[in-house]
Amino acid sequence: MKRFFRAVLISLIALGMFGCTNAPVNQNPHADDMLVPVLVDLPRYMGRWYVIANIPMVDERDYVASCAVWTLRPDGRIEDAVVGRKHGFDQPETGTTFIAKPGHGTQNSVWRVRPMWPFEFIVITVYVDPDYQYTVRATPDKDFAWILSRRPDMSEEVYQSLLARLDQMGFDTPRFKRVVQFPEQIGQPGFHAVR
Repeated sequence: MKRFFRAVLISLIALGMFGCTNAPVNQNPHADDMLVPVLVDLPRYMGRWYVIANIPMVDERDYVASCAVWTLRPDGRIEDAVVGRKHGFDQPETGTTFIAKPGHGTQNSVWRVRPMWPFEFIVITVYVDPDYQYTVRATPDKDFAWILSRRPDMSEEVYQSLLARLDQMGFDTPRFKRVVQFPEQIGQPGFHAVR
């Protein structure tokens, strides 16, 4: 798992240095529209969120049963734990914890995530349903994004509605792949391949 986070850090440094990614050109007609943050009630937002689908960073695609666990600290910052099982369900759950800081005046939606000083990246909450059961987070450039749920499963209807919402926001929705949360999903169309 340490290699995973080293790779994330190297990618973030490269992004900062070169201002670009190897992402394919986004053909969505709304690709250049700015993302609009949504109001986030931080106490309600905390807890475990399962990664249902993503446009992944580095080797996130090599993980199954991925989730994020957010814990609000007394100083207002957030412990942003990322956990999963690399290459299969027979592997131990591993992870690491970043520190995130909600930006002032951003409705708690724009987080500065710091994997290691002085490096940080921005993640924006672009959707959360009224019951805080589903949320979508993304980087401002739309190169990376995550569809998350309080449960490890999501109905096809809800998933498609979130993809439609993301399409309207200008995301390259064909780049989203589902994250394997159950063994029977391995090898299924639309899911990340498990190596």
